Amino acid sequence: MERSRIAVAGASGLIGGALARSLAADGHEVRRLVRGTPRAAGEVRWDPEGGRVDAAGLAGCHAVVNLAGAGVGDRRWTDAYKQRIRDSRVKGTAALAGAVASLDAEERPRVFVNGSAIGYYGETGEHPADESTPPGEGFLPELCVEWEGATAPAQEAGVRTVFTRTGLVVSREGGAWARLFPLFRAGAGGRMGDGSQYWSFIALHDEVAAIRHLIDTDGLSGPFNVTAPNPVTNREITAAMGRVLHRPTLFPVPAAVLRTVLGEMAGDVLGSARVLPTRLLESGFRFAFPEIEGAIRAAL
Repeated sequence: MERSRIAVAGASGLIGGALARSLAADGHEVRRLVRGTPRAAGEVRWDPEGGRVDAAGLAGCHAVVNLAGAGVGDRRWTDAYKQRIRDSRVKGTAALAGAVASLDAEERPRVFVNGSAIGYYGETGEHPADESTPPGEGFLPELCVEWEGATAPAQEAGVRTVFTRTGLVVSREGGAWARLFPLFRAGAGGRMGDGSQYWSFIALHDEVAAIRHLIDTDGLSGPFNVTAPNPVTNREITAAMGRVLHRPTLFPVPAAVLRTVLGEMAGDVLGSARVLPTRLLESGFRFAFPEIEGAIRAAL
């Protein structure tokens, strides 16, 4: 892609930060959406929960990428925190989609990439899920359906719209794996529950590369599973972490303990999501780290 102007919401987060750095390194102009008063060149003010964004700051952008939202795994899911998770995603997406649609046709972005998650599918057990699989049941599937639906104004304005249904990102910098690495380094890691549940992972490098592929490739729209093509069980991940870090993995965490500590969120940890990136592969994308051990080594 030629050097372009790209707006990124969530640039302070794990994926958004890595994406912004990658784009800037290749000479693209990155406009970061910020909640406070803009203090640096290229910052655009927005209030996701309040549903407001400075639409003028998006004018002339080739793409708008929305990766903002309160962390799903940051704290126990109280009713209040679940509402915060929902508002930060749904209201923020609706604000951005509305701002994009409000621009004159010649100033609108060509593509709107909106974050989503494999939580869309809920519990899949051992059955593989691709983009044709219907949504599951529960908080996360319902959230993802609403989250993706909030992009409607951009789609109705004719802007190519993509949903990135992301899996567990393997990184030391943030997300679930940033919590796992210290445990395993200390020799205190182990399987969670019985370890049979599938975890659909993706290396941070591949996550960023996939988003850039979806920005750059005309004609791609709708949902894309952004996960490695070889999902593995929690037991297999535990073994791979032990091999890479040269540590024992003798401390399993019983399901009952996880439910006590995490509450409702334990269902996401113990649940099985065997998700395949069918459309991403069909579009010509190639993973640098398709296997779990390679993804772990890349993170280190």
